[in-house]
Order: sequence, then structure tokens, then C-alpha cells
Amino acid sequence: MAHLAVSQLSMTVPVRTDSTLRTSSVFKYACPVQQASRSKVAVSPLELEDAKEPPLNLYKPKEPYTATIVSVERIVGPKAPGETCHIVIDHGGNVPYWEGQSYGVIPPGENPKKPGSPHNVRLYSIASTRYGDSFDGKTTSLCVRRAVYYDSLTGKEDPSKNGVCSNFLCNSKPGDKIQITANYDVLVGPSGKIMLLPEDNPNATHIMIATGTGVAPYRGYLRRMFMESIPNYKFGGLAWLFLGVANTDSLLYDEEFTKYLQDYPAHFHYDKALSREQKNKNGGKMYVQDKIEEYSDEIFKLLDGGAHIYFCGLKGMMPGIQETLKRVADQRGENWDQKLSQLKKNKQWHVEVY
Repeated sequence: MAHLAVSQLSMTVPVRTDSTLRTSSVFKYACPVQQASRSKVAVSPLELEDAKEPPLNLYKPKEPYTATIVSVERIVGPKAPGETCHIVIDHGGNVPYWEGQSYGVIPPGENPKKPGSPHNVRLYSIASTRYGDSFDGKTTSLCVRRAVYYDSLTGKEDPSKNGVCSNFLCNSKPGDKIQITANYDVLVGPSGKIMLLPEDNPNATHIMIATGTGVAPYRGYLRRMFMESIPNYKFGGLAWLFLGVANTDSLLYDEEFTKYLQDYPAHFHYDKALSREQKNKNGGKMYVQDKIEEYSDEIFKLLDGGAHIYFCGLKGMMPGIQETLKRVADQRGENWDQKLSQLKKNKQWHVEVY
């Protein structure tokens, strides 16, 4: 994509002249001149592109792989509720994955419900491309929010009920060992395919909806689209990210996403729902479904044109989103159940919630 001459770019994509696209606007189409000049990061080994199928079931819970923590970095500001960490893990190139897959982590210690047995596997969506943050195919990255429990009566933290695995990961130090499994899908067991990025059409539209750490797989998609130099995948479509978090300090990977917005405005849209800082049209808190409704006209048109739509985050996000989409469909004189069935049939609908 970075080296195509302008004359070669024949696709048409919606263009925004600022960071928002008004619901009432009519799409304008333009040839993305900036695509011809952006340099990208070289990655290796390019043999990771050769596989025809995603890597599956490489390391199962009874035979995990021992990897090493490279770094643990807090990636939210001081006013964010809770702590979220970006964790880089060295797997030596032995646990390959594709964008959208998950790693399982087995925290150290004994399962309190099964004395003498290890803890159950906790699944985390991978937040990097197959080349990792070091672009050499030897690391993976996880985006983990520390799970902390507060007693409703005393208001004090109860460490005995804190998340075992998230606290283990966020407390880890470089050099610590970690037991991982790969590549299991959160919803349907050992398949790992539901959130894979379809690459058969490099000019496709991808609408990505996330709450909190659900942004993890999208970071991988976007790095592959806009940061890395991939000989056989030159993205020329539209990626549209909706991210819902509490406030500005809670935004995850915001600098990366803002850079893509600056460099590729014809190919990337980025909208944030900050529930504690923004109001929706009714004066209530702004949640990600409110942003979806704000841009529903464009979203429905893009879906009708074959766009893929992805949802990742806490499972509690889906009822509100489904209700919003149904209401919008009703207003448009469409049957949402039929539309949803068709989207699933066309493999345009991708959901991973936890």
C-alpha cells in the first residue's frame, strides 16, 4: 500500500475531512494520495505469511508452553478507573498465531476448587500482529486489566477475591516465566477462527467495536493494515474503530490510532465513546452503542455493501448494542433479525465477548 502509485488506486472509500463523519452527510469519494508516500516497518520472518490455515491447538492446557515475560507497562493515565497493562511475552517463535487469535494463560499455584491441580486457563485476545511488537515473530502482546474486588459494604479491597491471572500478569517482571496455551477461541473452544481478519479482499471495510481491553485484536489488525510492510497484504479499504472507555485517561493505544488517523484519513476512522466525559443525544452517558447510533446510517450502508463488523469486550456490551441496532433497523423499515441472520450467513458478523 505504501508504494502504490496514485494511478493504481482505483477503489473508492468514504473520506472524512475531520475526525468525525456526520450521520446526515453524503459520502464523498477521493483517491487517497497519501497512500503513495507512507513508509512502513519491515517485518520478519515473512515465512509467517506462507501458512494457508491459522495455527491451531499448538499447546493445550495439559502441555503448555513456557514463555518469558519481556515487559509489563501500565498504559492508562492516573484518572482511569482501574489499571490496564500492556504485557509483552517472548515465545521464541515457537507459538505462532494470526491476528484475532487468543492465548491462554495458566497462572501459577493450585486451583482452590481442585486441590493438587493447576489453575484453569484464562483466555486473552492477542494485542499484536503475528510479528509481535518487535516485528521479528518472537513475541506476543496482551492487554490486561487488573481485576480487583471491592467489598460493597466496607468499600475496601478484598485481595482474596481479586482476579488470580490478571494480577499475576500485571505484577510480572521481565524474565518471569509464564505458562501459555494456544490457539483456542474464546467462544467455541479449539478453533481460533471467529475473529480472524479476512484478507481475501484487501479493499474491504472493517467496522471494529470495542469496550476497554476488547480493543486488543483491533490493535493487531490496525498494525497489520497501517504499520507493517506486508508484501502480500496491502490494505486499501476502510477500517473504522469505535472504542468505548470511561474517560480520556482510560484510552488504550490512543497514540497509535491517532497516528493512523493522521497518516491514512481516507482509510481509517476513529471514534471514542467516553462515558464519564461525553453525553449522548438524550443527555445521558455516552456509551459505544450511542456512537453506533450516531453513525448508524453509514454503518448500515457499509454493511449492505459487504462490510465486516466485529465486537470485542465484556459480554455486557452486546445487549445494548443489539437493542440499538434493532431500533435503527426498525426506523429504517428493516427487519433486524433477518438482517442479522444474513450478516452471519455472509460471515460479516464477528463476536468475541467474555
